[in-house]
Amino acid sequence: MIKLNNKLIILGVSVVASSALFFTGCLGTNASAGKSSAKVESAANGMYSPTKDAIDGGVTYKRENGMYTAYAINEQATTGVNFGRAPTANEIKAWDTDIMPDGTGLPVGSGTADQGEELYDKDCAVCHGEFGAGGKGYPTLTGGSLKSLTNQRTCPGKDAPNRTIGSYWPQASTLIWYIRDAMPYANPKSYTPDQMYAMTAYLLKENGVQIDGEDIDELNQDNFTKIVMPNRNGFYPNIDGPNGIEDVRAFYKDPKNFGAVGTRCMTDCGKENVARIGNEITAVVPAYSTERSLPPESTSRPISEAEKIYEKSCVVCHKTDTMGAPAVGDKNAWATVMEQGIKMVNHNAINGIGGMPPKGGAMDLSDDQVKDVVKFMVESSK
Repeated sequence: MIKLNNKLIILGVSVVASSALFFTGCLGTNASAGKSSAKVESAANGMYSPTKDAIDGGVTYKRENGMYTAYAINEQATTGVNFGRAPTANEIKAWDTDIMPDGTGLPVGSGTADQGEELYDKDCAVCHGEFGAGGKGYPTLTGGSLKSLTNQRTCPGKDAPNRTIGSYWPQASTLIWYIRDAMPYANPKSYTPDQMYAMTAYLLKENGVQIDGEDIDELNQDNFTKIVMPNRNGFYPNIDGPNGIEDVRAFYKDPKNFGAVGTRCMTDCGKENVARIGNEITAVVPAYSTERSLPPESTSRPISEAEKIYEKSCVVCHKTDTMGAPAVGDKNAWATVMEQGIKMVNHNAINGIGGMPPKGGAMDLSDDQVKDVVKFMVESSK
């Protein structure tokens, strides 16, 4: 309880089944007796006209149409807690689908790297580039090196760490698990166990990962656990195994493990000498420039604003039919789309349909801009 303007306010908090918090209370003796001076004007829009002394949250509003006006309350009983029931064996089985480094959860199946390459070219190259080399707006999957992981952006002449499957991921089980649950992008969970193994084998082989010193040609539940990723020991503290939690606690008990070296006195801050360039080189050809504008656009042919938006926001899904969207340039596909009429096509493009989010995810576009892009794709597919 608190005292405000010499009047006592009692606030109570009730947690109900919907997990929402509701505040009720009273203001002085009149409110506690249900004699609030707040006059209801409209229960529908929650408008009311309290007196000058009424404090929101400390006044009881009159009931109307079975609800408190201005604030709706949940009148479910709050006594006791329902903890539900124990899950059935089948319910646990449906959720317990993780694939662990020790092989727990691996499906029964087999696939070759050659089969995986065919799958990759069909389902993945459009986003991750040829051979996983990136460049399509999605993560690069191949290449990189362990040495690059030590690069710092403050080191002149060095690139940022190159984190790919081969250089960064500590466990191959994470890869096949992710492929099973989230890939391919347009149709997740559609791969069979054999296809999962094939795709994993291909990506690991492209990253130079081997089993017993030999390239991976075929992968199955038996030889999968023999995979040792190059960066297997590159993460700390060690969170694996039955002692994972205690290992983490022990790690963070020693501040030196995460860079806290010395005593934090907080008394000499900012008094160190500032390092400055002693012999700045200025006579360079061409001269240094801070110009950051983009290079001029090609004038070989005019590019409409709609085409620019298409290239920026739509090309990933509509360049081919891999994503399940009609490919720009596919006359038959767009003829089928247009059977529903341009009005409905525009409606779907603006509001989203199937796996496509509203406006293709580019929510900063206006409806008219989306319609212009649709027109561009249709006319480019005749």
